[in-house]
Amino acid sequence: MLRESNIPALICSDIDCLVRELRDDIGFVLVTEEALLGRDLRPVANWIDKQPEWSDLPFVLLTHKGGGLERNPEAGRFLDMLGNVTFLERPFHPTTLISLARAALRARSRQYEARARLVALQESQESLKTANETLEARVAERTREHEQALARLHEAQKLETLGQLTGGVAHDFNNLLTPVIGNLDLLRRRLEPGDRSHRLIDASLQAASRASTLVQRLLAFARRQDLRPRSIDIASLLDGMTDLIRRSLDPAIEVEISHADELPPARVDPNQLELAVLNLAINARDAMPRGGKLEIIAAAETVKTAGRLQPGDYVRISVRDEGSGMDADTLSRAVEPFFSTKGVGKGTGLGLSMVHGLAAQLGGMLSLKSEKGVGTQADIWLPVASEAPVATDVDVRSVIPASRRATILLVDDEELVRTGTADMLSDLGYDVVDANSGAEALKMLRDGVEPDLLISDYLMPGMNGVELITQARTLAPAMQAMLITGYSTIAEGPGASLPRLAKPFRHAELAEFVAELLAENEGGTVLPFRSDRSASGPRDN
Repeated sequence: MLRESNIPALICSDIDCLVRELRDDIGFVLVTEEALLGRDLRPVANWIDKQPEWSDLPFVLLTHKGGGLERNPEAGRFLDMLGNVTFLERPFHPTTLISLARAALRARSRQYEARARLVALQESQESLKTANETLEARVAERTREHEQALARLHEAQKLETLGQLTGGVAHDFNNLLTPVIGNLDLLRRRLEPGDRSHRLIDASLQAASRASTLVQRLLAFARRQDLRPRSIDIASLLDGMTDLIRRSLDPAIEVEISHADELPPARVDPNQLELAVLNLAINARDAMPRGGKLEIIAAAETVKTAGRLQPGDYVRISVRDEGSGMDADTLSRAVEPFFSTKGVGKGTGLGLSMVHGLAAQLGGMLSLKSEKGVGTQADIWLPVASEAPVATDVDVRSVIPASRRATILLVDDEELVRTGTADMLSDLGYDVVDANSGAEALKMLRDGVEPDLLISDYLMPGMNGVELITQARTLAPAMQAMLITGYSTIAEGPGASLPRLAKPFRHAELAEFVAELLAENEGGTVLPFRSDRSASGPRDN
């Protein structure tokens, strides 16, 4: 799998071979748990202990029991010995292994960059020995800068690994949610009005919707999600976060959330805003170790003269604490990336910079006021939305049935997703032909299948959805095409502009999307790769 993904690999049959091949230019080590059990691992441990200070060789350990101590008592010993180790439980999706491998290689590459900086620093120190004593202060400053750079590098490596793992988990979880939500929608459509089972199905759909929101929060935290602003009811969003915020804080902290009556909607990505407010709340918690009061207040504001904000109407979300506060120097640097007062390992230094970037990207701003020993107030300013807020309740839109006979070629390597989506399309009145891979779909096209629409998963073994659609259109130029994907982003290139629907999706969303594409096909318009037709996630219609 590694070599097929253009990752060179050297195979060792035993631990002795591994020890002989260990050297500084190794990118990472992929090893099975069985290869380590019952072996003398002291030579490996000795090599790890003797690594230079810039080096922290990544290990990926394949295990049947995961990395938790409850299921795998050996995990603690391997973690202590190997240090920089990621546990990958078998069986696993090939994409997960390749993602971990590439993340490990990127981390190792950054270590090589750190080595280059160390070499440069050592050369500088040698030359400074011949200079006068006044240069000693510069040496100390360079050393501090170097230590800070290494600390930032380690934080960036942790965030990169977290992002890779979270993206893979979100993909798998979205794949599981898709048939669950689809089958519930189908059951709901087949019940008679007034049937008491409607209440049970709606409750299940609400729970699935919350699970989907949880995945979006994870992606937002790992910064693996595109910014998708839309009109949001800020009052409802804050009310819905109350339990989450209280669970995240110390019981000694009193939380008070309030908002003005008739608060206008704001245009924002709800998942990113939730993360921003939660970051500010956690900062407040850290500033009040003995407890105190945290206030979160939303109000409408009007800016009349241009300054940091353009004139217009805004919603201001204020997060106010009674904590230790910041002095003027700390306050001036508070939104700098990687700047943190919490010490190594206790914070990334990216919380306030993320909030600042989010507000600026949306046309607003983050303003901070703080007084040492009194407390801090952070204000997020967001432009008021011109359109009505998007509802977040269970989607009860009517499903659009097929307006004409049409054949749809559905391609997905996950059987549950493929079967559930095929059932939804068949229920709409479409003829569905399905394939479990891009190669099988292309064979069907060559054998005479003439679909009106190709629906393909994005990430599949052997050939992804973009590659499939590109080749399929050489066989069927008049065919429409779209992607369904559990990933939040598509790699840069022509595929980034393909129409796409994010998993998990509702029956009504799928019906609307398909009906729109087939209507355009009926008019003789085949949607090319172009950016203005890209769709990601539920559409606001």
